[in-house]
Amino acid sequence: MDSENTPNKDRSTFTGLLSDLTNELTSLVRQEIELAKAEVSEKISQTTSGATSVAIAGAVLFAGFLVLLAAAVFGLNTVLPPDTTPWLSALIVGVIVVIVGFIMLQSGRKKLKAQNLAPQRTLSSLKSDKQLAQKHEQNAKEALK
Repeated sequence: MDSENTPNKDRSTFTGLLSDLTNELTSLVRQEIELAKAEVSEKISQTTSGATSVAIAGAVLFAGFLVLLAAAVFGLNTVLPPDTTPWLSALIVGVIVVIVGFIMLQSGRKKLKAQNLAPQRTLSSLKSDKQLAQKHEQNAKEALK
């Protein structure tokens, strides 16, 4: 009789383990979803705040920059020959500004790559959870043997 109770006990233990594993995985998935929501919300808030600050600062800087460019054109007019100064000084300053702007644009594009905006903590946590789930699965398989 004792040998007859052992298979039922093993099934009961296995069923309990499987139930616990399912409950833990469900809870874990819910926690990961909450973490992802919180992290994405935090990233959106940071991005919005940063974008607003950059836009306002950009407008002020742009106005100052235009004044400095006009001063550069007027200053260059005093150095260049009198017959070419009106158009040549504006052309020289314009080309320099376009080159600097292009370099700055390329730098900004690199900073906005998708990998920099990814929720790194959530991705790391999900990898860890995957390894834990695989370990639990392996332990459950070994318990069946």
